[in-house]
Amino acid sequence: MSEIKKIFAGAMIIVSAVVIMPVAAFAKGAPDSFADLAEKLLPAVVNVNTTQTIKINRRSMPRIPGMEDFFKRFDRGQGKDNGEDEDGKERPLTRQRQSLGTGFIIDPSGIIVTNNHVIDKADEIMIKMPDGREFEAKLIGKDSKLDLAVLKVESDKPLPFVRFGDDSKSRIGDWVLAIGNPYSLGGTITAGIISARNRDINSGPYDKYIQTDASINRGNSGGPMFNMKGEVIGINTAIFSPSGGNIGIGFAIPSNQAQHVISQLRKYGHTKRGRIGISFQPVTDDIAESLGMEAGHGALVTSVVEGGPADKAGILADDIIIEFEGKTIKERNDLPIWVANTEVGKKVKMVVLRKGKRKNLTLMIDELPENEEIAENIPDNPDAVIPSKEVLGMSLEPITEKTRKALKLDDDVKGVFIAGVDRNSPAGEKGLRRGDIIVGITQEEVTSVDEALKRIEELKKKGRKSILLKFIRRGNTAFVTVKFDKED
Repeated sequence: MSEIKKIFAGAMIIVSAVVIMPVAAFAKGAPDSFADLAEKLLPAVVNVNTTQTIKINRRSMPRIPGMEDFFKRFDRGQGKDNGEDEDGKERPLTRQRQSLGTGFIIDPSGIIVTNNHVIDKADEIMIKMPDGREFEAKLIGKDSKLDLAVLKVESDKPLPFVRFGDDSKSRIGDWVLAIGNPYSLGGTITAGIISARNRDINSGPYDKYIQTDASINRGNSGGPMFNMKGEVIGINTAIFSPSGGNIGIGFAIPSNQAQHVISQLRKYGHTKRGRIGISFQPVTDDIAESLGMEAGHGALVTSVVEGGPADKAGILADDIIIEFEGKTIKERNDLPIWVANTEVGKKVKMVVLRKGKRKNLTLMIDELPENEEIAENIPDNPDAVIPSKEVLGMSLEPITEKTRKALKLDDDVKGVFIAGVDRNSPAGEKGLRRGDIIVGITQEEVTSVDEALKRIEELKKKGRKSILLKFIRRGNTAFVTVKFDKED
């Protein structure tokens, strides 16, 4: 009987402990209403309207029998009814492409933050305030890697603004508000929670997104994500959606990561990211096991840029970087983000594993050129100036000796080096990326940039809707079809 009482007493103690546990240990419940917070924040969130002039090749336009005179008479944007210049040469037809997005004011002087892809290639940027006022915006600076842009508008009076908060203090499960311009509907508020953190969606070397189930759709890009204090803790940038609409998976750039880039854009008009001069790959569990490591973490150095910071510090290929400034490298993008956010010229401490033994090193951070990647750095000569040619969203360059060495290309491989790819372009949509080598276009070999451009132009003039690219990636050869832009 006494034993039963002990168990019962113990149960009572446990129940009592649960009852008196501090409320702060539990997640906060949803507020009765978001109305007060929304009313406070809405004035600082704006619509971003952009206009881009597109040139259209008349010969590529469909002709309707019997309607030729009609189109000549009402051809807009031409000096004559027949669309010809004074000297009789045909002038290109132009049309206006408009797009909509969201931005938010971070300074009463008129500083606005949005996504780079919202304003990219725009000829005109207009800002519409919730109260109906409109301003023409000036681009201060943009960053395609983190997808951020800073704009400036001039106003006679101070503008309403919002402040950034510390996203690291927000937890999975916390409530958030998203405000944006979905489908051109104007200021729209949605609520949800933080679903996950540090999401890598393979959009770039600095992926560390906050995931949310707050409804985010097309037009929300560049809009703010707020915590319940009314602080901006994220910038809504992307959605995952097979249908194109909201399915409860949206992604926002963390405020702490964004603020570093925004401050540089405001100060310099461009970013000044750090660089150590290596290419690397993550240490997976399989690699870790083969090397006798207990768990997969760190950055396995695949090559070192000659004369770069890592080279001067004594880092070697096959080294595994496991610590940077006292922080353990756990995620794939930890090292690129930490290096990028470090002040250029600063000396930092790193720990590497070399054949299983720890080695402490110190190096000085160099500046990363804007057209160079950190995550998969191709160690070309940093002093060489190689002109790029843009086509179908690809930046094409000749193969240099350092590129050949970095990519481990055989001496008999001839072709064109893809120096960069716009992820939203025809080439990007097909998975082509920096470091691929184009060796053939529609069953003809190409050995130079001029040959590639000439071949592409030749196929375009023949009326082809796409081209067949033969390319090499990491020693493997493959084919992919890439469609021409409708405006090409």
